[in-house]
Order: sequence, then structure tokens, then C-alpha cells
Amino acid sequence: MKILVAVKRVADPDNANRIKIGADAIDTSGLEWKLNPFDEYALEAALRLTEDGAKKQRNGEVVVVTLGPAEADATLRSALATGADRAIRVDATDDQLDGRLVAKVLAGVVAKESPDLVLMGKQAVDGDNNHVGQALAELLDYPMATFAATIAEERGGVLVAREVDGGTATLRLRFPALVTVDLRIVAPQSVYSLETDRSFKYNDGVRFAPLPAIMKAKRKPLEVLQLAALAEGVEPTTHYHQYTAPPARKAGVKVASVAELVDKLRNEARVL
Repeated sequence: MKILVAVKRVADPDNANRIKIGADAIDTSGLEWKLNPFDEYALEAALRLTEDGAKKQRNGEVVVVTLGPAEADATLRSALATGADRAIRVDATDDQLDGRLVAKVLAGVVAKESPDLVLMGKQAVDGDNNHVGQALAELLDYPMATFAATIAEERGGVLVAREVDGGTATLRLRFPALVTVDLRIVAPQSVYSLETDRSFKYNDGVRFAPLPAIMKAKRKPLEVLQLAALAEGVEPTTHYHQYTAPPARKAGVKVASVAELVDKLRNEARVL
């Protein structure tokens, strides 16, 4: 099986308090970049689907792709160190992109690579738009499952259990297909290839790259494509015109009685 995993580097959300908000820009220069967590889960799912987990034997190909400047190569190299076979970077800056354009570019990459399965995180933690996966599936006319909690490979496709209100819904997708994953996808028994025995349990969470794999990743193929070659004439349609910080939170007050609390909730907070 050949799987294409779309990934994005994001500013570390654990350090969001360091963001500086100006009138016309958000300054993230004080933040460190990391792989979007949901994309990291998608990469782990792709690795499990292309291996015999019990024998630790790879049987397929995983290609990671991102859109970004040269600095995003570090994100791709980390994915290669984890186990991906090849990487593709579409050269672009953040101000050149929006979700619609990213979907258009990824559609071009899919046409070039012809994977059996496209895997993505359900959303990026910087914008939380939950947009690109659905837009890409529409452009490709692929069957799609969102918010995947489990994926099991079948002959010619995958069986996906996706999270819905009140439980899970099970969908059977034929290749080629697109799946976006949720955090439960990295549980010990969430993803199985045809080669992995169902009694095998993975470690909970994503795998980490040992030092030899990190060194080897420096020699794995990393192809750079140009934005114009994949989305000629396509311009972003989403534009940000102004940024303002949220108002400072007011200090709490003590109330002397339930009646006073109810009065403040009704007349000041207006929640009743």
C-alpha cells in the first residue's frame, strides 16, 4: 500500500502565551515549531498500515508532504526519522496560503503520486478550521471518512470507525480514499494492516525515532516543488484585515448570598 500523509508545522501550542498580537500581524517569532499533533497521529497510522507490527517489517510506502518555506524541511526530516520513506515540500510562505489553496495544491500532489490512501489530521491546532481534508476529498472525488478512531486494512480498501455524537459510525472505503484521524487513532489496537496479527498491541501513542533513524533520515529523498506548478493562477480567498487581543479577564467578586449571585448572573453576565 502507498500512503500520502499531509502534514503541517505549527507554532508549539504549549507556548501560546508568548504570541505577540499587533494591529496587522501576529508575531510568532518567540515560538518553536513542531509537527501538528493530529498530523503526527496520521503519520503513526500510516506507518502501522504499511507494516507487520509484530515482526517490525515494513511492507508499503509512506510519503509525507507539506507546504512551507525551507525551514519546514526540519519538520519533514522528523517525519522521515520516524519511518516515512520520502518527503515532498511545496515551497510557499504562510501568507500565500489558505485552506482552499492548500487543498488545490495537495490535489496536484495526489495526482502526481497516485497513493492508495491519503491520511491527514482532522485539523491543525493553529487555525482549528477542519477544512482542508474535506475540500481535498471533494476535489479528488474520493470516498472519505473524518475523525477516524480506528482503521483496519482490507483487500482493496479500509474499514474505518469514526467518532460521532454518542459513539462511532463504521464506514467501508474502497481505494483510493481519504481519511482524517482523531487522537484515538494511536491507541494500542486502533490500526491494523493485513499483515499485523490482531492479537498484537502497539504501544500507546506515537513512536519516537532512535538516533540511527535520525541520522538515516538525512539521506532520505526530500523533493521540493514550486507552488505555481501545482496551483497556477490560484490565489488565496481568505484574508485577515485586523488582529485584536481578547479583552483582559475581569477579577472575580464575592457575593453574600444566592440571591445576589442570581442577580449578577441575570443582569451582568446575562446567562439566565
